[in-house]
Amino acid sequence: MNIFRTKVKEIKTVYTKVADIIILGATFEVKVAYKNVKVTELNFENREVKIVLPLKYKNKDITKILNIILNKMYEQIAKKEVEAIMEKIRSKLKFAPEDYKIAFIKNAMAKCNNSKEIVVNPYIMKYDMPTVEYMILHEYCHLKYKTHSKGFWELVKKAMPQYQKFEYAA
Repeated sequence: MNIFRTKVKEIKTVYTKVADIIILGATFEVKVAYKNVKVTELNFENREVKIVLPLKYKNKDITKILNIILNKMYEQIAKKEVEAIMEKIRSKLKFAPEDYKIAFIKNAMAKCNNSKEIVVNPYIMKYDMPTVEYMILHEYCHLKYKTHSKGFWELVKKAMPQYQKFEYAA
């Protein structure tokens, strides 16, 4: 009986650095490779964001597609992280917004709207975690105080005594 063994040579994926981005305060290299795939892949590995694009994008301007992919990545990270932060702040302050949502907003990382909902910009995930927590806490406190009154700042300080070191980073 003959057994044929075929050696399959593993093809190493070659990635090219295209950008640096920041995730939770840390710098990551964005690297892209092209393969015969139908769906884009994204993986994190050793401070690298590795993206595999279908071959049809090779030799084309991929700026728009990368922006879409990275925006979705920030949204996914925000969905995961913001839920835990909201719960942490709720347990400290003993109140919560009617709701919150993750959405791209201009000129702000978070805001409290008139319907007592907190809106969090996915780009907030570029900041380190203590700064993210401060920005969300800040909007939480606007649920009780619409302006930056003395009571507002007392509430912020109650939940985060060292808030002032994050105030200007945000």
